[in-house]
Amino acid sequence: MVFEKNLHRRHDTQVELHMIQNFYQKYSKVIFWATLLSFPFLLIQARSLPTNNDVETWLPGESDVRTTYNDFKRDFGAEEIILIALPSEISEPKLVESLCSRLERIDGVQSCWSPERFKKAMQQLDVSTDESDRRLRGFLISQNDRFRGLVATLDEDGLKRRHVIVDEVKQQLNYCQLNSRSVALAGTPVVIAELDRLGGAENNERFFLLTLLISLCLLYYSIRQWRLSLSILFLTVWAINLTQAIIKVAGGESNFIMGALSVMIMVFTLANCIHFLHYFCSCREEEHPLEVALKKAWKPCGLATLTTTIGLISLTISDILPVKQFGYSAAIGSVIALIAGLGLTPVALTVWPIRKKYLEEQDSFTANALVCLRHSKLVAGLSFLLVVVTGIGLFRINSKIDPLDFLPKHNKVLSDVESIEHDLTKLNSIEAVVDFGESDMPFVDRLKEVSRLQNLIDSHPDVYYTLSAATFFPRNLPESPFAAARLLNKAQTMNGESGGGFLAEGDRLWRISARVSATSGLSRQKVFEDLQEMLANEPVTLTGIAPLLEGAQKAIFEGFWESFATAFLIITVIMILALRSLKIGFIAMVPNVTPLCIVFGSLGWLGIPVDIGMMMTGSIALGIAVDGTFHFLVHYDNAYRKTGDSAAAAKASLLQTGSPIFKAAMIGSIGMLALTLSSFAPTTRFGYMMTTLLLAALVGDLVLLPAILSLRPGNKQTVVVEDDSPSLMDKHEEADSILELDEESATIAAPYLFGQVESTIHSKAG
Repeated sequence: MVFEKNLHRRHDTQVELHMIQNFYQKYSKVIFWATLLSFPFLLIQARSLPTNNDVETWLPGESDVRTTYNDFKRDFGAEEIILIALPSEISEPKLVESLCSRLERIDGVQSCWSPERFKKAMQQLDVSTDESDRRLRGFLISQNDRFRGLVATLDEDGLKRRHVIVDEVKQQLNYCQLNSRSVALAGTPVVIAELDRLGGAENNERFFLLTLLISLCLLYYSIRQWRLSLSILFLTVWAINLTQAIIKVAGGESNFIMGALSVMIMVFTLANCIHFLHYFCSCREEEHPLEVALKKAWKPCGLATLTTTIGLISLTISDILPVKQFGYSAAIGSVIALIAGLGLTPVALTVWPIRKKYLEEQDSFTANALVCLRHSKLVAGLSFLLVVVTGIGLFRINSKIDPLDFLPKHNKVLSDVESIEHDLTKLNSIEAVVDFGESDMPFVDRLKEVSRLQNLIDSHPDVYYTLSAATFFPRNLPESPFAAARLLNKAQTMNGESGGGFLAEGDRLWRISARVSATSGLSRQKVFEDLQEMLANEPVTLTGIAPLLEGAQKAIFEGFWESFATAFLIITVIMILALRSLKIGFIAMVPNVTPLCIVFGSLGWLGIPVDIGMMMTGSIALGIAVDGTFHFLVHYDNAYRKTGDSAAAAKASLLQTGSPIFKAAMIGSIGMLALTLSSFAPTTRFGYMMTTLLLAALVGDLVLLPAILSLRPGNKQTVVVEDDSPSLMDKHEEADSILELDEESATIAAPYLFGQVESTIHSKAG
């Protein structure tokens, strides 16, 4: 009875497989043309994905420090400035004044201040010319008189179109015949506009096209068929653009780490396609190889995609918006890669049937892996030692998130920033807000108190320059109420003209801006903490982009490893459940951790800081390693259950899956090398990291994992009987052959074969 149920179930499976075969034969051309016709629309949507490299997006979304900074922006404005450094020999007062006027006419520029305009404002408040000149040194007048600076302040409109305003500022400089090589530009809008340009799709497009070209050549080298290679590459590009189009429709944005998304989807899609092609070619002798290949491929590919998706979604627990966006986007991309790899590759095979056997030759890497398998104890011991030694370096890793580090070494913006920081002023600032509350303290007394606090802040060795409303007032303030009222009116007028600057809510809130240097070697966060300690008993709140960025750096670093640990635990549980073995589940995670320990641990030992783009490669590496692990273990599990010999099962699995795992990793890693030619530092680092991680994952899956599994004790319950009588396995194979008969023949043969199998079972048991 049981045999008859199994026979009917297998017959139903065959019918289902025939339905799949018929579906692809009937609709493959329709699906192909639908995919091809949808591509232009997806491409337009993907290319219109907005880019946002705003520094503020990297700040924690929900935290006390972010709330404080938002309050500061509400009271004093966002205060993004473009700082223009003019060489003293070409900064004639008339030319500078003309340039200021022209810059103020740019939509988005709220005001423009020159040293002369600041001096004029100070003189109106009875500050002498010599004193005003001295107060501007270190801010708009360099200490060595080499540069004079202009400050253009952006309004809310300008913050939304930074790159346009920066271009218009450059146009005005050219109009005034100021040599762009001798004039230096700096400030947050300038840096962000340059990051948008370097990290944008247009600038990186040629490097991605080079990656695709290399992948195409490697595909052709494996398949030896141009049409099929081109169709698989097209499916990869289609999957990338579909993912980006979905992100666009969902209201997402691109940024410099989202540039990793396209490459990640490419690697995942190509891996699925290559694995399916390998399964297909291994089933070439079957009556319906397409259906059998799908049946074999769906489990390892599906499980790998599931675990990869979980690992990527774990990134969404981060409070940093770009990290959260990357997690969601990459998870969507991994699912689409599975759909393209298993759902559309059969379409390509149906339209352009493969003409010769694929991946039948044993590649050199698999041959070397088999040699390592014969020395499994030595390989496992050396690998364990390598992982432990490099793994210690994980505790030495430090992160660094500085937008300037993303610029190429010889970039004009970077050299301008360095020149301004060296000769004119410092660009990093800490903002101090003095809150007098509901006090009825006279204006003059408040001014004196702000001046005292400003001097206190200025006494810190890493504070280069301070600026506040007190900077514009004379040291000796008038005692007369009428004179004080006159000063208050002038201060309020000047505050409005300067674009929001130093007073808010009447004269309740006063702002002190401290330019921070790094002469003593302290980090900006440490300077921030020192100032907090100095001002602990004062009515002062500290905020600003510089300290928040370092706080965000710590939050990103800690959050990434927390999410990675969460993903690792979840994937381990899924691995154990999928393989139905606690021991094998834990062993299977060893090659997945190996690439991270080796690569990131080495960075820790070498003292190389890790930026956010390099951190994201960890999630991708985990997904790729899991992909190869599942393909290997599914075959290993089947072979081990049949033979009970772990070493033989590891060898059989290596022969079966080594070639596609090797070729998928090599296509991805060699393709990644094209990214190292980019002028955008995060893209270059991403290319190097991904190449290294892919190769390390390859070693983990095809060297370390087989070596460890071959040391597993055999299954003692498996009994091998050496006689000439048909074995139980032979009887099962004979039962499988019934499925090739028609229904009437199967009905006749089933009782006879069932009796033979039953008698064999009793004889083996006896």
